[in-house]
Amino acid sequence: MWPPQLPPLPALTRAEGQLIDAYLAALDQLGRINPARGTSTYGSLRAAQALVGAAAELRDALALMHRRGESELHPATLGRALRVLDGERRAQRVAVPPQEGA
Repeated sequence: MWPPQLPPLPALTRAEGQLIDAYLAALDQLGRINPARGTSTYGSLRAAQALVGAAAELRDALALMHRRGESELHPATLGRALRVLDGERRAQRVAVPPQEGA
């Protein structure tokens, strides 16, 4: 049996696709660094080092969009792309988890 079909990604420019990819990469690294969720200083250190590269890719994607005249972000379209790519779950790792027993 095949897994359920994901909804299609919305049409994005190449730079918008790079923006989404870089944003999610940075988000994943921040989730690994989160001291309320992490268990290893070494793992958090490695994630912090990788975050530098992800931030540079994010900057480069935004700079490329700006150079190409893509002066506006389209939150509805980009938000749909983030949801299709599991951005909501990935963003939860950045948040402070609820207090136990509350």
